[in-house]
Order: sequence, then structure tokens, then C-alpha cells
Amino acid sequence: MKKPITKKVKRGKVVNKPVVKSRIKSQTRAKDEPKIEVNKALKEKMLEIVSGRQTWDEYFLAIMKAVGGRGTCDRGRSGCVIVKNKRLISSGYVGSPAGCKHCDEVGHEMHTVTREDGTVSRHCIRTSHAEENAIVQAAKVGVSTDGATLYCQMAPCYTCAKMIINAGIKKVIAFNDYHASVRTGEIFKEAGIEYVLVNNQMQEYADQ
Repeated sequence: MKKPITKKVKRGKVVNKPVVKSRIKSQTRAKDEPKIEVNKALKEKMLEIVSGRQTWDEYFLAIMKAVGGRGTCDRGRSGCVIVKNKRLISSGYVGSPAGCKHCDEVGHEMHTVTREDGTVSRHCIRTSHAEENAIVQAAKVGVSTDGATLYCQMAPCYTCAKMIINAGIKKVIAFNDYHASVRTGEIFKEAGIEYVLVNNQMQEYADQ
């Protein structure tokens, strides 16, 4: 009886060295990478935010402040958001009309105002206020502001206050007071606008 023929199969040796080398290289790269410095103040703020849920007012005030970062007048980079049914419908920041040069590019266009009591205040009139731009933006895209709430960096000036009333906005929440808002509270009360001033602190900036 013939023995069955068996073929010898040569098995190749498994070499792990290249894999080990690549692992070593990747570990070396990780060690060589520069460490990212953590901003402690920002980290604490973020922990504060995630540890407790923001109220609606805190939420929209935070958005308003972020919008203000787009401002183009360094005397007061203020922002404004308009909210309806807990939804943001428009935003605006202090800046020159579209297509016109900004204060950051060509400087301020200052205007001096002397009040009846003799006090003098200075204003940059090159730009439109954040409240004006937010209302105009809503009008441009056809969004109704009737019955809405407006959040702003500082108490609206008298001109902005009148625009707010005529836009049908029913509530205004301002983070700080504003030196040119003497008549604002009075006209808001007369028109039945709910007016909330978060801080009694006066907004300050250069050449006031």
C-alpha cells in the first residue's frame, strides 16, 4: 500500500518589528508635540456654564455680547439681539452703513452735544447704533418685531428708544446704563414698554 504524498508547506516568519517601530515613532511624536496652555479664566467660566443651566435672559445676553464683538467702533463695541417666542430673529452691532468706511479704518466722527442743564457729552456719529442695525436688519429680511424683546449692551439712546417703540418691541433688557439715555426711561414708561436695567453701572469709554 502506497503512502499518501504530503507536501511540505513553508510558513513564513511573522515579523513584528515594523509595527513596533511605528508605535515607537507615534509615541515619540506625541511627546514632542507642544503642550497647549489652558486659559484658567476661560476654563473656570466654561465650568460655571456647564455646571448650571443658563436662564433665557442669560442666554440671550451672552449672544448679544458675542454679536458686539463684530462692532467697528472701538469707543463701544456694543451688540443687540431681538428675540420673539424665545427665538432669535435679528441681531445688530455698532458700525457704519454698509459700504462705508469704519471708525477702525478712518477714525471717529465726533459730535459734541450740550444739554439744557449745561452738561456736555461727546458722540461718534459715523456709525449706527446696535439697536438701529438690529431693527433695520429685521425690516430688510421681512421679519416682524411686533411683540418682541430686545437685548442690548447699554440703555438705548433717545433716538433708538423711539425706533424700538415704533417697531412694536414690548420689552427691553439692557446690560449697562448709558450717559445719553436720560429720556429713554421716561418715554418707555409713557409708551408702556417693559424696561429692565441689569446693572446700574454706567457704560464708560474714551472721550465720553
